[in-house]
Amino acid sequence: MKILSSYRTLRLILGDQLNASHSWYKEKDKSVLYLIAELRQETDYVVHHIQKISAFFAGMQQFAQALSASGHHVLHLTLDDTTSYTQQGALTELIQDTCQHYQISHVEYQQPDEYRVEQQLSQYAESLSVSSEGVNKARYPMCCDCVESEHFLNTRKELSQYFSPGKRYKMEVFYRKMRQKWNVLMVDGNPEGGKWNFDADNRNKLKKADIADLPAPLVFSNEVTKIVQRIEKHKINVIGTIEPISGKTKEALEKPNYQLPWPINRQQSLQLLHFFCNVCLPNFGRFQDAMTCESPHQWSLYHSRLSFSLNAKMLHPKQVIDAAVEAYRQSHQEPDIEQKITLAQVEGFIRQILGWREFVRGLYWANMPQYEHVNYFSASRSLPSYFWDANTKMNCIHHAVQQSLDYAYAHHIQRLMITGNFCMLAGIRPEEVDEWYLGIYIDALQWVELPNTRGMSQFADGGWLATKPYAASGSYTNKMSDYCKSCFYSVKEKTGEKACPINSLYWNFIHQHESVLKTNPRMSMIYRVWEKMNESDRVGILERASTLLQALPKL
Repeated sequence: MKILSSYRTLRLILGDQLNASHSWYKEKDKSVLYLIAELRQETDYVVHHIQKISAFFAGMQQFAQALSASGHHVLHLTLDDTTSYTQQGALTELIQDTCQHYQISHVEYQQPDEYRVEQQLSQYAESLSVSSEGVNKARYPMCCDCVESEHFLNTRKELSQYFSPGKRYKMEVFYRKMRQKWNVLMVDGNPEGGKWNFDADNRNKLKKADIADLPAPLVFSNEVTKIVQRIEKHKINVIGTIEPISGKTKEALEKPNYQLPWPINRQQSLQLLHFFCNVCLPNFGRFQDAMTCESPHQWSLYHSRLSFSLNAKMLHPKQVIDAAVEAYRQSHQEPDIEQKITLAQVEGFIRQILGWREFVRGLYWANMPQYEHVNYFSASRSLPSYFWDANTKMNCIHHAVQQSLDYAYAHHIQRLMITGNFCMLAGIRPEEVDEWYLGIYIDALQWVELPNTRGMSQFADGGWLATKPYAASGSYTNKMSDYCKSCFYSVKEKTGEKACPINSLYWNFIHQHESVLKTNPRMSMIYRVWEKMNESDRVGILERASTLLQALPKL
């Protein structure tokens, strides 16, 4: 019992709080016990990709081992240890039982990034505050405190100065304030190069020569066999695939060993950051919107793929920004570096981290919990089955979904302008779109997924995030990819059985929502085009769209 009573404080570490630089860890306190646990509460709230669950569990395991090796006391529980904690809300039950077992009187937790977890823990802390005033002073724990996660570039309090509920904001305005606040790519108070935004320089399609030059991505060989076995043992419902180490041979399939290509600790995350800055960043912005299906490296292109490391807090955003800026500076200072990183490339990347990432977080916390329920277009159709198996004749959807199933990853244009655009045009229920995005992508946590899905890709918030719906016909896909070249459908046709479904669905969407979109200045040109069309052409397009919507599951 002496050992059990030696701990006074329990510190909870969530799966997306793998921040080794947190002030918690600066001193080793024998009276502190760190708790990190695999829970069905976190695996079951949506159906997740198997690589996503594996990556978070592997990262948690690595973090627990690193803390223990540094002299901290850590209780790392796997699904095998938490079998009795299967209900939603089990996290607080586990905390309570752990405190009672070890006779711990004080709980601390870092501020959660997801609303549901914050509500769960804040309500638990409040209940302890009330109960501690009662006569039963032997109840464990006695109090529960929340501390900063020390990760983001703005605290929640600071974000509240920029964002208010239900109001519309422009990311560009926020981004400029962040550039000034953190003095990133600034010269004497002005943006370096004389412009804040070089996005117009970053919209190139990949040509054949460009596709041939695509770099092989840096991937890791992290064995996660025991984790996959636990997932299977506890019958966790998952999507996607994870390949056996030896491929699909008979021996490998009979006794598989699984490996994960994603970074699962700080060291690997730093390796991926270094690879991006030195190999991918010189062409990142130039091809950040491009897509191809004609290369084995089509899934990675020049993207950083750092979002999982960032969102799990294995990397700090300022660390990533500083590394990118340093690579940009060095490429111009060292004559031996042949491929220089232009300002347009580094600015495009920094805008994603310093601007967009912080911006969507601000919108999320300003508008929760109502953000979960907004449905501006009253979309009501179900998500087609090919979002789960990629079995569709629409080549763009097939490739974006198949890539997502294979790697738990798709870059921002695939998410926004391929799968997202289709769901908005087809009128898919935002709740179903949310669940799919939240489950399938390795980097998806609700604070970043929900604004990007409901706000950006579905315009379900009516414009809190975006100034217009990001709707497009098949011509956009044809412009930015080679998907259309090998598609069953013809991107140049709007009507007829072989016409690209995206074309008529696009114009049907424009027609259906004229009452709320026509007054948007950014949509006026589109409506002028629609109105100038021949009446018979408009009728044919709308009839084609009606047929497609009835046959949506079979496209």
